[in-house]
Amino acid sequence: MTYALFDDAGKFHAGRVMSEAESSMQIELDSGKRVKVKAANVLLRFEKPAPAELIAQAQALAAEIDLDLAWEFAPEGEFGFADLARDYFEASAGPDKQAAALFRLFEAPHYFRRLGKGLFRKAPEETVKAALLGIERKKQLAAQIEAWAGEIAAGECPPPVREQLYRILFKPDKNAPEYKAVVEAAKRTQRAPLDLLKDAGAIDSPYQFHWRRFLFETFPQGTGFPALAAPAIKDELPLAAVQAFSIDDSQTTEIDDALSIQGLGTGTVVFGVHIAAPGLAVQPESPVDKVARDRLSTVYMPGWKITMLPDEVVQAYTLIEGRDCPAVSLYATVDETTFEVRAVETRLERVPIVANLRHDKLDDVITEATLAGEAPADYAFAAELAFCWRFAKALKAAREIVRGKPENFNRPDYNFRLEGNVAEPDGSERVQITTRQRGAPLDLIVSEAMILANSRWGGWLAECGVPGIYRSQASLLPGIKVRMGTKPAPHAGMGVAQYTWATSPLRRYVDLVNQWQIIACARHGRTAALAAPFRPKDASLFSIISGFDAAYSAYNDFQHGIERFWTLRWIEQNGVTELEAAVMKGGLVRAETLPLVFRVPGTEDWPRGARLRARVAGIDLLTLDLHASLVARIEDEPPEAVAEVDDEAEAVGPLTLAIDVNDAPAGDAAA
Repeated sequence: MTYALFDDAGKFHAGRVMSEAESSMQIELDSGKRVKVKAANVLLRFEKPAPAELIAQAQALAAEIDLDLAWEFAPEGEFGFADLARDYFEASAGPDKQAAALFRLFEAPHYFRRLGKGLFRKAPEETVKAALLGIERKKQLAAQIEAWAGEIAAGECPPPVREQLYRILFKPDKNAPEYKAVVEAAKRTQRAPLDLLKDAGAIDSPYQFHWRRFLFETFPQGTGFPALAAPAIKDELPLAAVQAFSIDDSQTTEIDDALSIQGLGTGTVVFGVHIAAPGLAVQPESPVDKVARDRLSTVYMPGWKITMLPDEVVQAYTLIEGRDCPAVSLYATVDETTFEVRAVETRLERVPIVANLRHDKLDDVITEATLAGEAPADYAFAAELAFCWRFAKALKAAREIVRGKPENFNRPDYNFRLEGNVAEPDGSERVQITTRQRGAPLDLIVSEAMILANSRWGGWLAECGVPGIYRSQASLLPGIKVRMGTKPAPHAGMGVAQYTWATSPLRRYVDLVNQWQIIACARHGRTAALAAPFRPKDASLFSIISGFDAAYSAYNDFQHGIERFWTLRWIEQNGVTELEAAVMKGGLVRAETLPLVFRVPGTEDWPRGARLRARVAGIDLLTLDLHASLVARIEDEPPEAVAEVDDEAEAVGPLTLAIDVNDAPAGDAAA
């Protein structure tokens, strides 16, 4: 009886030869299955032992073959496996030893190169040495991964894993030994990687974890600035005949905007919006511009911020009181009685800034009653602010007609303040959370002034044929988002025909870009398209929009997340055990007195706006989870309307990790 050993796509099989043709043969395997095999793939014919016995004997013998010795014995030229078997074992090497040589040669490509049809050639000595060195390194690496995995599983974090913590969790190199060690430890302990690393001491501060993760993902080169000097403004700017004042929070250092009023009591008032003008000095592709374009926006968080521009540059152009500051000014000529805007003009000038008003110190003083003359107005710019408030209400009313419904200010803004003189927060500070009702008089004055300037400048750019960066919203229907583009389009949410961002050039890069375009219009009028830094269909504008969208979204996500951290810290610090909340949807509820969205099981089918009391069952500052249980439904008053907002965006929940515990085991990957 004749048997044959054959190669099937790198795997060796043996069986009984049933029939044979010129170029193929039928072979019956031990399983009874018959296969057609090309004659070229048949490597060995034999009569005994039986196929299964031959393969077993050959595999045992192959494991005993010393590859270094076999490499020495092998001929220098091309040779067959049977030749090596006769040289290595004995001249009369039988089928079992020939098959053993075949198996050993085939599994050692670093020693022998496969040429096909059972033929091989010795690899050069240098190649063999390099391959052996690589194999040894892999063994050592596998041992290191095994050791690290054991340490992590035992509750100790090796320093190399700690150093690569954020890369492992969020942007992993799945071939890195540190990553493989964490995956192996997670599989071994059947625990989530984040919990495992936390218990192993890799994360010693939840605040620092969130902060360093943000820096790792967004500022991998750090937040420091290169040494930059603020370029000087070369224009000879006229001095404006106004007394301008700004309205900002006390923590604001990048004062972008100020207001002025002329002609009160004459029937015609000139309302001025004055915007800091870094665009008069900073030029596209200059060192300062490259820094701003890299950052794209200031990043805000409680007790700290990362500015778009170095402080030295900001201080050169910020609208600080007591200085005549370069500005791009929009002057609106307004009927004092009807508040009709009769004319609009833009000027490049120096503006005297006589005061920096701080709304956190004045909100309780400057009220609707004092502005309406119903209570004494014992503060600076009382008459000017009263007109600004009336004008702002008229502008808002006109926009709401276009919108088709009033703007909803039924939720307050929340302010966070960390107690003590904090240079940079570390998460241990005591936090205060206060509220400011949206649409408060000073807020309304500033917001309507900026909307007026941004919408009017957007229209002026279009009239001059100069492209800008616009924000638009097709309608107020659910799911219709605000988009950015280079062509003017209606903004349904604002109720304006077009809308740019041009009033915060010290804090947002798109505002600086638009300011360059506005300056070109102010200087060149109808021929501005020929002189503006960005021409129609300029590809760089689309690149700026794309980069800004991504950066601004990342910065906002971080701000929301870190504010959620401080809200949870406030709950801990004040020993809050119960919260009143209103249902949003799908088990999500919003706290009534805190900027906090969380889940309460049992409310999934409740109507939107239904009120409840929830018990705080636990807080996880690492995942930013608040665990709560339902105490009772509050039935003492009808449910209030809940604003239609992006609920899911506010519900910051467990961290999304990039680590995959279903990866191949460390030993397999290192083999």
